[in-house]
Amino acid sequence: MKRPAEIFKQVQAIGTMVELTGVFKGIASMRIAQIKDQVLQSQDFFAALWGVYSQIRVDPFFGFGRATSEKDVIEKELFVIITSEGSFSGDIDQKLIQWMIKSYDAEKHEIIVIGHHGAVQLAQNHIAFKKYYKLPTKDENINVMPIIREVQRYKSTTVYYQTYISLMVQDVKRISLSSIVEAEGKILEKKEDTITASNYILEPSPYAVVDHLERSMMSIALSQVILESKLAQYASRFRAMSAANDRANETYSETHLDYNRARRGLKDERLKEIINGMRKKTNTMAGAA
Repeated sequence: MKRPAEIFKQVQAIGTMVELTGVFKGIASMRIAQIKDQVLQSQDFFAALWGVYSQIRVDPFFGFGRATSEKDVIEKELFVIITSEGSFSGDIDQKLIQWMIKSYDAEKHEIIVIGHHGAVQLAQNHIAFKKYYKLPTKDENINVMPIIREVQRYKSTTVYYQTYISLMVQDVKRISLSSIVEAEGKILEKKEDTITASNYILEPSPYAVVDHLERSMMSIALSQVILESKLAQYASRFRAMSAANDRANETYSETHLDYNRARRGLKDERLKEIINGMRKKTNTMAGAA
């Protein structure tokens, strides 16, 4: 049986684990609330841009903001994978990477990964990626233009990301980036007025203005997907830390009970030694008499 001092050290270590998991759980809960508010704000801004875009649109198809670009389009599909920076987000990153691998063909696809954990997972699976970006630490004014410039070079782009269903349920999802923009626009009411070169001054040209709007809307759509992914990551972290906190509390209670038993056992042994000592002393005195 372990001595009480040894068990007490375990109690202290497990107590620290209880505190840490509780702190991570609280931080995740706070960040979930903050990101939800930011998603709502970005949706309002997207609605304003779509209102203008839907009136000035010069082509029925979404053009990825490259109508005035002279660059050749790469005839490959770009995969943009959004993962967490660390490994505290449960198993959702691994689930996302394994799902993407099922569709991946090195001859047909190239990969941009957002989040260090995803880059590590791809390396472990011996899959090369073109570029890696850190997951933005802030939730406002996310600069995704370097990624958007890469997106414009490819025929099409599919985004793999985590999606938030509820605090205890998260899943993985994939969607075409242009489909995200179109889906956001379809839920908005189209205005009756039409903006044309005949009733508005559009400089340097209607195509250039449309290009700018498409790039802006792709930026907002990708930012929203990143925020939703972060929301799912924090929810997954909350779930993982909640489970870890429960286990730590159970272990703490069991270890503390073992500590109390060890203390009682030690006291009982000392008491027995005292009683046995007194008996020996009494027997010795009786023999001498």
